[in-house]
Amino acid sequence: MSVLEMKVPSPGESITEVEIATWLVEDGDYVEKDQPIAEVDSDKATLELPAEESGIITLKAEEGDAVEVGAVVCLIDTSAAKPEGDAPAKTETSKEEKKVEVKDAPKAATYATGTASPAAKKVLAEKGIETSTVKGTGKDGRITKDDAVKAVPSMGTQPANGTRGTERKKMSMLRRKVAERLVAVKNETAMLTTFNEVNMQPIFDLRKQFKEDFKAKHGVGLGFMSFFTLAVVRALRMYPDVNSMIDGDFQIKQDFQDISIAVSGPKGLMVPVIRNAENLSFRGVESEVKRLALKARDGKITVDEMTGGTFTITNGGVFGSMLSTPIINPPQSGILGMHNIVNRPMAVNGGVIIQPIMYVALSYDHRIVDGRESVGFLVAVKEALENPVELLMDNNPTKALEM
Repeated sequence: MSVLEMKVPSPGESITEVEIATWLVEDGDYVEKDQPIAEVDSDKATLELPAEESGIITLKAEEGDAVEVGAVVCLIDTSAAKPEGDAPAKTETSKEEKKVEVKDAPKAATYATGTASPAAKKVLAEKGIETSTVKGTGKDGRITKDDAVKAVPSMGTQPANGTRGTERKKMSMLRRKVAERLVAVKNETAMLTTFNEVNMQPIFDLRKQFKEDFKAKHGVGLGFMSFFTLAVVRALRMYPDVNSMIDGDFQIKQDFQDISIAVSGPKGLMVPVIRNAENLSFRGVESEVKRLALKARDGKITVDEMTGGTFTITNGGVFGSMLSTPIINPPQSGILGMHNIVNRPMAVNGGVIIQPIMYVALSYDHRIVDGRESVGFLVAVKEALENPVELLMDNNPTKALEM
């Protein structure tokens, strides 16, 4: 019998622990080499764990367990023959049996009948919940610590006109880390937001003229993201403070533009990075956006592809947002929010015409970016988007879009 110990690989530098999000196989299944057997959460991404060899698998960790990098999470019996037919081989102890064993384990309860244990009292006090409102599941109705953890404040007496179920679900490690970072941004930065509006008609006209040829030539669509990315690159060169970050008592300025693009993935918000966007053409930006978005959607994006970035662009408009105040992606100092495009009346040359308008928002860290720089940056973005032929294409759209 030859048994392989599968250990948790390092998803990236500085990550020491991951969480088993989902087992994609069951205890005793026969797995093929490189078959995805689990999804693991780190504080930066959700990644698939492939089987290192073929054989019968024995799970050594439960879903929701936090395990250190390098720890054994499963065993693979590589000497086992593949079972005939579709029925997977099973070991003597199934996942369900393990759960029953845990559920039926005796609970230590030495406190008085109908009252809360000391641990439960502490939890209920922290939540501000009266013990009289909690129904105990322990022996003789005793309130256990688990009862206290699951207890929620009373919502008052309500008529039972429909279902009123609740669900308690542990947040993934990625979601918990995002929450922690968002709170830290609000507490540790002087974040302000400035707004402007962009007339998207010039971009609409260019896309209408070139989008079919562009897609036929390059295999990717000519979307809005390439215009916004290149407009941001230009504005960051004009206002380098927005492209910098704070490190203690020092300001770090970068002479390159790594643009983070916020995308919605199956496990939550992910922010892959377009490296050295200042060197990319319209085709280069669109190809990279498509590549990164597909990897994020399929859960195959790596930590390295989401690490770094000097500035972020987020597009709430795809979900219908008219206006928002995006939160800075630390340690960056600025983030640009795109929104939906709506036909609005606009004053042009003394008259009123209907134009496709997008509201844009720049959130910035006022500790390092002053009002002049922030407003100037957003105006520079607006100017480039409203006059892309001159400011982004050197007055030669045909050549710029063929690159």
